[in-house]
Amino acid sequence: SEMCIRDRRYKMKRIKSIDLFAGCGGLMDGFEQSGYFDTIAAVEWEKAPCKNLAIRLRDKWKYKDADRRVMRFDIQRTDELFQGWNNDPTYDSSVGLDQLIHEADGIDVIIGGPPCQAYSIAGRVRDENGMKDDYRNFLFESYIKVLDRYKPKMFIFENVPGILSAKPTGSPIIEIIRESFDTAGYCLIPDLSKAIIDFTEYGVPQNRKRIIIFGVRKEYFGDKAEQIVDLFYKEYLPKYKVKRKKTVYEAIGDLPKLYPEKETSKVNGVRTRHSLSEPSVENHIARWQSDRDLGIFKLLTEDIESGRNQYTSIDALKKLYTKMTGKESNVHKYHVIRWDEPSNLIPAHLYKDGLRHIHPDSTQQRTITVREAARLQTFPDDYVFYGSNMDLYKMIGNAVSPLFAKCCANAVHDIWKDYVG
Repeated sequence: SEMCIRDRRYKMKRIKSIDLFAGCGGLMDGFEQSGYFDTIAAVEWEKAPCKNLAIRLRDKWKYKDADRRVMRFDIQRTDELFQGWNNDPTYDSSVGLDQLIHEADGIDVIIGGPPCQAYSIAGRVRDENGMKDDYRNFLFESYIKVLDRYKPKMFIFENVPGILSAKPTGSPIIEIIRESFDTAGYCLIPDLSKAIIDFTEYGVPQNRKRIIIFGVRKEYFGDKAEQIVDLFYKEYLPKYKVKRKKTVYEAIGDLPKLYPEKETSKVNGVRTRHSLSEPSVENHIARWQSDRDLGIFKLLTEDIESGRNQYTSIDALKKLYTKMTGKESNVHKYHVIRWDEPSNLIPAHLYKDGLRHIHPDSTQQRTITVREAARLQTFPDDYVFYGSNMDLYKMIGNAVSPLFAKCCANAVHDIWKDYVG
């Protein structure tokens, strides 16, 4: 099928896209996997994701000039982003988006999702000021400036459902975002709560819901614009739903087992206490765990395997945490993922400890590896991640699941085919 995709890519005129807030490219990878899109540029300001993006675009998707297309820059500096920048102490140099888009002869679609921590309900709970002072509240403005400048026919804007209730300035941010899209000339569905998508319905083995705002340019589609955005959610996207949800076992059950050892060792520069029972898959190294944690993982996984279920309630898990650490926590710190259902959300803060993603096999006594997190996020095994474990967990947790992104890309392409030609 990969050969088919490659053949299709060379035979047809592809839809030209740019990815903003690209991260390590989950959204972009799904669009590339569909075979219908050409990535003209990807903008991201963190170093580790940019390195991974460039490698992926070059090695997998065969863009010889990947380093030029991946633009590491602060999107809030929009004028320089458009016109180019030179010898910046942090971001080096680039010809800028205007030049890349001019060479591509325009742009068709913009995709991307501004960082969502400021809109996430969990983030607002943790921050004493409810994230009101967070600059990330207004990164959508940079997205809209790019949209306004290049006037693509369509866009995909991804975020967390919490964006619907966030009020950093006292009024709902979603209304400000809607007005901004409207002013820029784009039509959205009237009720954005209908834009919340459950990724498990698209084959992602992880409970992940996101708001996917699809918009079309009013000037181009005229009186069909409202009908098109409506059909995207009612017909075009749902066509790609799966019949049955995918489980953790189906996603990671075949990976090599990693058993605890007494001694600490290093594998590819990562400190670990788990051995490899057979040749490894890339990025499949267990993070280092203390004796105390190994004991807790064994206790919790055996509790489930035996059917005793003494520690499955939130209350029991909180008490266990206090007993083991002497600390109190208002959220339960431990969670064993279950073999026979989708996993809980893979978040960016997985890089901190992983205690809410304990592997279900009691003989392994560990939290999930980078490769397991990647699989639960539907990154293919041929996406090899480079960087520190901390960087990798974070970028995987921040990404859009590529499998859903591919469904989304197919739906956008279907609309393109039916209405643009």
